[in-house]
Amino acid sequence: MSHDHDHDHEPPTPQALRTEAIESLLLEKGLIEPTAVDEVIALYSERVGPMNGAKIVAKAWRDPEFKARLLADGTKAIEEFDLEGGQVEKLVVLENTPEQHNVVVCTLCSCYPWAVLGLPPKWYKDPAYRSRIVREPRKLLAEMGADLPPSVAIRVWDSSAEVRYMVLPMPPAEVAGQVATMAEAELTALISRDAMIGVELL
Repeated sequence: MSHDHDHDHEPPTPQALRTEAIESLLLEKGLIEPTAVDEVIALYSERVGPMNGAKIVAKAWRDPEFKARLLADGTKAIEEFDLEGGQVEKLVVLENTPEQHNVVVCTLCSCYPWAVLGLPPKWYKDPAYRSRIVREPRKLLAEMGADLPPSVAIRVWDSSAEVRYMVLPMPPAEVAGQVATMAEAELTALISRDAMIGVELL
């Protein structure tokens, strides 16, 4: 199991070719406007995307009172961010600590908090990830780059139609003592989508 990486030299996937063909046909028949397509892309890449989750994590790192509210009731705490998109009607935020590492999966399908993390990555929906992260989480996380020592307990959380999960990662060790004074932009640049799923260490 490995992360998806997009490289310019890779040929387009069959799905990408089909999507482009359908978009061209809809545009040609006047069923959609070019600006509508651009707006949807912007919505999910800029406003409904990992940047939202990164802003939430950055605030939790800098603001202990907000962090407490976030861990107590994620759905209510993020209301102030006025997020677009769904799947956060019942959001539970899981804090990583030196003793416990949390990782999220949806074993039945691909339930995922779109409003805070954007579109789910391909590997999240892959049956191999969905089964292996439950059976052998430590081994799979190591393969994905999150090599955890035996002293750290791993807890796997299974998302559902009722509850979505997001991981609150620990700050990188090199800035852990400085987060309170760092600017939001500096912090969000450190926070990845994969860390908020729990398959990456910062």
